[in-house]
Amino acid sequence: MAIGVIGGGNMAEAIVGGCLRSGAVAAGVWMVAEPDGAKRARFAGMGAGVFGSAAEMVGAMGAEDAVLLAVKPQSLAGLGGEVGGKLGGRLVISILAGMTIGKVDAVLGCGGRVVRAMPNTPARIGLGITAVCGGAGVREGDLAAAERVFGGVGETVRLDEEQMDAFTAVAGSGPAYVFLLTEWMVRAGEEAGLERDVALESARRTVIGAAGLLGEDADPAVLRGAVTSKGGTTAAALEVLEGGGFGALVVRAVLAARDRGRALSGEV
Repeated sequence: MAIGVIGGGNMAEAIVGGCLRSGAVAAGVWMVAEPDGAKRARFAGMGAGVFGSAAEMVGAMGAEDAVLLAVKPQSLAGLGGEVGGKLGGRLVISILAGMTIGKVDAVLGCGGRVVRAMPNTPARIGLGITAVCGGAGVREGDLAAAERVFGGVGETVRLDEEQMDAFTAVAGSGPAYVFLLTEWMVRAGEEAGLERDVALESARRTVIGAAGLLGEDADPAVLRGAVTSKGGTTAAALEVLEGGGFGALVVRAVLAARDRGRALSGEV
């Protein structure tokens, strides 16, 4: 089974590159449809077959090949005009944020054989997590095929579709929350008297190291407790964060992201 990727953006490049590095999916399996010549050249350098349009690629695909949708959600309607009804019952794997299985199926005419997936940006370095769920028409092995693809760039988890917007809010948007916290740690370090470069490196290495500890022990509360001595410096900092409603703000942020994901499917 070959995999035809529609869209050659950063996530598509991360998925193809990660699968090639890990050996999860071989080089000769990939085809990519992308109008931008420079992007096509990068995929060609990876050993993928490249096409200037989705219609051209779909026309060259075999009956048992799969399609990976990696365009922007706003491009779905236009894509429907180009290849809608021409996929011939092929497996369609969609990473379009906020786009439900029903929406993708209605626009492209996939007969319900759609796997919806949500990877996150750490997939670029093989440390992603991707949620997958299947439509009513998925065949035996379709979800496993999707998991093989995304297993090349990290871990995978199966969810019901109604959980996908919540997953997107936590894992899809989550790296930005960590980056924002790091930005403020840098600013606070400067305010406390550190030079900019020292504050930046200190914050970066602290976040990277803390993430490494989370990889060894999945319970963040235990890790937090281990570094917090009663009456110490960490306790003083956490008292300010908790007193200022830090936890409640995180919950509100995640719920806002979830609700925006739900709204997207009705807007596009």
